[in-house]
Amino acid sequence: MNDGKGDVWVEAGFKELARAGVEGVRVEVLAKNLGVTKGGFYRRFADRAALLEAMLVHWREGRSASIAQQTSLDGEAPRERLKAVIQLYSERLNPEGMAIELAIRQWARSDDSAAAAVASVDAARLKHVAELYRATGLEAEEAEAQAFLFYCFIFGQSLLFVERGPRKRSQLVAKSAEKLLN
Repeated sequence: MNDGKGDVWVEAGFKELARAGVEGVRVEVLAKNLGVTKGGFYRRFADRAALLEAMLVHWREGRSASIAQQTSLDGEAPRERLKAVIQLYSERLNPEGMAIELAIRQWARSDDSAAAAVASVDAARLKHVAELYRATGLEAEEAEAQAFLFYCFIFGQSLLFVERGPRKRSQLVAKSAEKLLN
């Protein structure tokens, strides 16, 4: 099943998920968007549910691997790595990535498989960031609380529109990040 041919369908599924939510991820729509027939889909996936499951697996594995890589110290000091992760998520906004994240979280409100994928990704994110905070000398419970605040900040700041423009937003993010690093 991992022959690569399904990847175009999964990627098309993510584009539609970001645009219209899980309800919009329909075989006919994806086939039209890809300029192919539905037959190609059914040669790769048994049904729409199989595509949705493949999308969740792809998202879960991708997000978990991403945070593991982003929080890897590789000789860097823990505070510097935390600062780099904050910069990664606050300076380089990814509207499509955030739209996918939000759509999957919305989907998770009514689907057990999506909820399990979100829980797994959240657990991986919190675990890896808590490990960085532990490496700064915090006790486990304090590190977990700090990791929770870290992710509240990372996702919250990406959803807020600051009226006074990108420069003011950047200043607010920098000041907030300082508080997360102290």
